[in-house]
Amino acid sequence: MTLPVLVLAGSRDGERDVLAQLGKVSHKALLPVAGEPMLGRVLRALALTPGLGPVTISIEAPDCIRDIAGTAEILKAAASPSESVAEALDHIGTPCLVTTADHALLRSEWITEFLGKTQDCDLAVGVALRETVERDVPNTKRTYIRLSDMSFSGCNLFWMGTPPAEAVVELWKRLQKDRKRPLKMARTLGFGTLLRALLGRLDSKALCQRIETLTGARVRLVPLSDGQAAVDVDKPADLTLAEELLAQRSP
Repeated sequence: MTLPVLVLAGSRDGERDVLAQLGKVSHKALLPVAGEPMLGRVLRALALTPGLGPVTISIEAPDCIRDIAGTAEILKAAASPSESVAEALDHIGTPCLVTTADHALLRSEWITEFLGKTQDCDLAVGVALRETVERDVPNTKRTYIRLSDMSFSGCNLFWMGTPPAEAVVELWKRLQKDRKRPLKMARTLGFGTLLRALLGRLDSKALCQRIETLTGARVRLVPLSDGQAAVDVDKPADLTLAEELLAQRSP
């Protein structure tokens, strides 16, 4: 059995996106990274990974990627990433691997490692621990989520293993909708959880247990062994970094 894959390639700013303008392309997903559109790089990494099945790409401008989408199905993206994932899951179902078009450094080895650690959960999130990122990508600035037992950066790899994972996406939609209303977000997550987070007392186990309480889904954070897995191309400095790291790779 092969595992379906969803690639999120949408961009709210479209042609106005800073990276699209930098690369003189119609959409961020087409930005050349070391001479190749980063969406193409992601699709190639997926094609090199054993066990992956049909690929679906979610983007608000389907026509702009038809030349490089190959056999992938293209869905029109919704207004937000969480809504796009929810709509795609209605179409694809679970289990499903989710990644993003701006993961230009994506390697099949990372995907295989990640999928090998997704047992006993409904949803898994690939992460890179801060010490791993600083070891493998020194002098880079990444965004970290700080918990009492670990600090980590996301790796844009998600395992939607069972139908309960869809409830986590619904929670994500609610939080995204209320992102400009912190009090409402706090009510959704629980004031106790928020207070522990603010005081630096929230650990990864408690966070996952809280999500399970809210959604019924067992969630697992999966640390990857290569810190480069946390590098995506979200701003001009990331483009420079990604091209430097690609230049260091063996042919």
